[in-house]
Amino acid sequence: MDVEDTSEEPSRDAPLPDGTDPLSGGTDPLGNPFLRTRFALPARPGTFLRRDRLVRHLGQALRTPLTVVNGSAGAGKTLLVADWAANPEGPLAWLTLDAAVEGPGMFWAHLLQSLKAGGVPVPATIGFPADASRVHPTLLSRLAWELARRDRPVVLVIDEFDRMTDPEVARQLESVLRHAGRGLRLVLVSRTEPLLPLHRYRLAGEVTEIRDAELAFTTEEAAELLGMHGLSLAAPVVAALVERTRGWAAGLRLSALAARSSGDPELYLKEFEAGRGTIADFLLAEVLERQPPETQDLLLRISVLDRFCPDLADELTRRRDAATILAELHQANAFVEDFGHDWYRLHPLFREILRAHLRRRAPGLEPQLHRRAAHWLRRSGTLSETLSNAAAAQDWTYMAQVLVEDLAIGQLFTGPDSGEPADWFAGMEREGEASDPATNLVRTACALARSDLDGGMAHLRRAAGQLAVDGRGTPAALLSCALLEALAGRLAGSVRLADRADRSARRLMPQLPPRLLEGHPELDALLLTHVGASRLWAGRLDEARATLTEVTRGPRTASTALPRMEALEHLALVDHLNGWPSAAERKVLAMEAEAERYGLARPPGSGLGQSVLAAVAVDRGEVDRAEALLARTSDQPPATPVAAAARRTVAAGVLLARGRRRDALAVATRSLPAAEASPWAQGRAALAVADVHLAEGRPDAAVEALRQVVGDQPLCTVGVARARLAAGDPGTAVRLLDDLAARVRSGPGVAVPAALVRAQAAVLEEDPAFARRLLAKALVEGRREELRGPFRSAGPWIDPFLAEPPLRALAAGWLVPDPEPSDEEARGGSGSGTPVEELSGREREVLERLARAMSAEDIAADLCVSVNTVKTHLKSAYRKLSVHRRNEAVRRARELRLL
Repeated sequence: MDVEDTSEEPSRDAPLPDGTDPLSGGTDPLGNPFLRTRFALPARPGTFLRRDRLVRHLGQALRTPLTVVNGSAGAGKTLLVADWAANPEGPLAWLTLDAAVEGPGMFWAHLLQSLKAGGVPVPATIGFPADASRVHPTLLSRLAWELARRDRPVVLVIDEFDRMTDPEVARQLESVLRHAGRGLRLVLVSRTEPLLPLHRYRLAGEVTEIRDAELAFTTEEAAELLGMHGLSLAAPVVAALVERTRGWAAGLRLSALAARSSGDPELYLKEFEAGRGTIADFLLAEVLERQPPETQDLLLRISVLDRFCPDLADELTRRRDAATILAELHQANAFVEDFGHDWYRLHPLFREILRAHLRRRAPGLEPQLHRRAAHWLRRSGTLSETLSNAAAAQDWTYMAQVLVEDLAIGQLFTGPDSGEPADWFAGMEREGEASDPATNLVRTACALARSDLDGGMAHLRRAAGQLAVDGRGTPAALLSCALLEALAGRLAGSVRLADRADRSARRLMPQLPPRLLEGHPELDALLLTHVGASRLWAGRLDEARATLTEVTRGPRTASTALPRMEALEHLALVDHLNGWPSAAERKVLAMEAEAERYGLARPPGSGLGQSVLAAVAVDRGEVDRAEALLARTSDQPPATPVAAAARRTVAAGVLLARGRRRDALAVATRSLPAAEASPWAQGRAALAVADVHLAEGRPDAAVEALRQVVGDQPLCTVGVARARLAAGDPGTAVRLLDDLAARVRSGPGVAVPAALVRAQAAVLEEDPAFARRLLAKALVEGRREELRGPFRSAGPWIDPFLAEPPLRALAAGWLVPDPEPSDEEARGGSGSGTPVEELSGREREVLERLARAMSAEDIAADLCVSVNTVKTHLKSAYRKLSVHRRNEAVRRARELRLL
């Protein structure tokens, strides 16, 4: 919206032709009269406690364009603002939103009326919304222009702003606020985060915020509040009450009312239980028993639910009067909270008391109510609440059928609440043997989720046998069985089992409704992750990469976050096995960024990403860092053969780097239980054994250790060449390496060790010039990845070459220390220890965020600049630091103490 637009385009929002003020009619765009209560300050009760610290903070509203008072229900935010607004320093308007004020036209009509009610002149030329669903931009332009002309700002308070969920209204309101300038001070009172772009106001220092933590009563304030209720209590009692209620205003007042009517307030507050005692008697007598029988019955029945709507309440009562009763209870403030879209909930304390009363009045009814609710909720498509109610009813068979037939069994493994369904089924695990396939499938899932392969396979075989019976194997059940079979193959290290499951799943998917599959993207993501990990174990790296990449390119939802994380760390291992350590590192960092984005832990029980980072650290000669990374997951035994093999490999490498050869040999030869052998796991173990033998001067034993390696594994070929060279057979070593170079394009993690072995062979063949060329090539590639490990383990033959100026220059700063500064450098000239040009302040800011593994998009958002601007700063910083990649830039900046 452009507030400068003063076009006279005909509009339903324009002034009436006769020039009269449409506000004077006193009706909204729907023709209904304005309700005065929406524009009146709420009355404060006699026991209201004015808290000066909050009033002082709220006073800053006159100095910032926007003020947000955000807190939970009952936190006291409305009364706080109403008390502050009762003595305004200038014009003040109040607007309380409710469900009736819906749509841009209705909102702006009420806002204009609130200004009028607050004594703020609203010229007829501004216009008036005639359509509840829209408002013309010129009305908003005129309003902003009129406010901007004022000498004194208007304070506009909008209470219950969380009811306004239309983003278009929020955009319009923010635009008017921005263009009104100093003429408007907006105060929003809300349970939720307003839709306005708060980050912009925060960065500009133009917002005053009061939130839940600040709204909570302190011990001193609580003591004063209790005193206003006639209670004088010892400080420890008050402190305990504040701790129990977390300073929640409504909870304190409720406790004060109950304690005041007891004989011993201090004892009562110490021993208070929600379901019994004076507070329960008080609420039952003052709230429940004053209601007619139909209302009492409804309240008791809905107390089993976390939330409810009229139709669900009708399902529990078997009547059709819930809508009217709930509306009346809410209007009467009878502990029924309306949180929008025709859904309600009971005050938590009142709900707990009602539930206890229900159990005493009607024993055995609660499970029946949960069962009815579960069936109704399933029809409405709310899976989580369906399962929780079925669990409360202990209806395990129905729970399992819902989970399987709705294709939701994957939610036992993924998503932000993946642990909750598994907890619901804990009771089912104690039951006897199940006769239906759905229950056995869920038991399989629960067992495999805790890596109980034997138990999971037993349940899976039982379920598969039951599904094989004619008529029992629905497509949804068979697909759920295929998913669990793929997981079992991954845990067992059996690519045959996983591939068979994948083929079955692909045949079954076309038989299911597309909308059902689209509603559960986690199922395909999990299936592909399990199959890709199994193919990785089998050494089919190209197939594994393709399958796992499909997961990372799939739907980006909370339910697929964990599969994407696991796919990324497995792809990182593929990169490392192919000799690309920096690419591997980037994928692990991307996995960790994904976890942070969704507030998730790393894949539970895996630790594969940390093992890959540790392996990269070993390649770079950073043994301390490798040990620290391994220690992070030392209390988590690897859940899969892939993770176990990766950890075994890097642990052996760390021990060998520490000179603990016998320990390294013991770790490298440790068996890994798996249904099928893994070529790369065997090859890496053989390499570790060969390295131990070479370190002990037994090259023939090293050759023998590598003789049994199967498959085309470039690094193992390099290991064989190195062993042959040590055994005095340079000709075979050279043939092996030349053949490898002709067949395979490997990453630096393979190419650098291969070049070093070939250079050593050239030295033995008395061809130092060729050795220098090979070393120069290895140093160039090694510097890019900082691969110090292969150079440090190459042997003493390399030292004289690295002492030569040309090669030393290539090794300086990352493999060997920088040379002593020249006279010119000592006098302040540029040298290798400082950038050619000094980094700008913005370039340093970008580098600092780069070091925190932030993407260019995240850096741009954090610095409030465009992505192209960030990329420009990065290119400039790379040039000044003489690097080409982000990880090189971060390392170089740390070396120069710029970070």
